[in-house]
Amino acid sequence: MQIFDVDFAVNLLPLMLRYLMVTLTMSVLALCLALILALIIVLINQAKLKGLSLLAKVYVSFFRGTPLIAQMFFLYFGVVQLIPALKGLDAFTAAVIALSLNASAYMSETLRGAILSVDKGQMEACLSVGMTQLQAMRRIVLPQATRVAIPGLSNNFVDIIKGSALSFTLGVTELMATAQMEGAASYRFLESFTDVIVMYWVITLTFGYLQQKLEFKLNQAY
Repeated sequence: MQIFDVDFAVNLLPLMLRYLMVTLTMSVLALCLALILALIIVLINQAKLKGLSLLAKVYVSFFRGTPLIAQMFFLYFGVVQLIPALKGLDAFTAAVIALSLNASAYMSETLRGAILSVDKGQMEACLSVGMTQLQAMRRIVLPQATRVAIPGLSNNFVDIIKGSALSFTLGVTELMATAQMEGAASYRFLESFTDVIVMYWVITLTFGYLQQKLEFKLNQAY
C-alpha cells in the first residue's frame, strides 16, 4: 500500500477549493464584525465611561481568557437554551458570531496599543481648537493609529482564518470538514490533511504578502 497517494491528493484539490470560499466568506464576515466591535470597545475605553468601560474590560478578559472552541460550543449549544429566539441559529452564523466576538477582544487591544502610540499632544491640540473627542479620534488619531495597527490586525485576521477550522465541530462544511469527511471515506487521512494544511499555509502567505504591500503604501503616504 502506498504511504502517500499523490493522485488522490491532487484530485481532491478541486473539491477543497470549492469549500475554500466557505472558509474565506466566514473569515471576512467575522473580520468586519470584529473590527466594528473592537472600535466600539476602544472608543468606550477612551471615553472612560465608568460602567461601560468596566463591561468592556470584562468582555475582553472573557474572550481572551477562554478557548475559541469552548466559546463556539457555549454559543451554539448553550446560549440558545437561554434565548429561545436563537433556536433557529444555523451553524455558519453561530461560527461567524463566535469568531467575531473572539477576534474583537484581541483587535481592541491591537487598536488600543496603536492609539497610545500617537502623541497625546495631538489630541490636546484638537480639543483646544474646539473639536470633540470623537471628532479628534476620527479625523486625527485613528488615521495615524491605523498605520501602526495594520501588522497586528493582519495577524488577527490570519488567526480568524485559522480559527475558522474549528467551525467543523458545529457542522459547518468548510476546508477542515471536507478533509475530515474525505479522509474518513477513503482512509486517506494523510493526503486529505496534507491538502488542507498546505491550503491554509498558502492563504496565510498570501495575506502576509498583501499586508506588506499595504504597509508599504501607508508608509509612503506618511
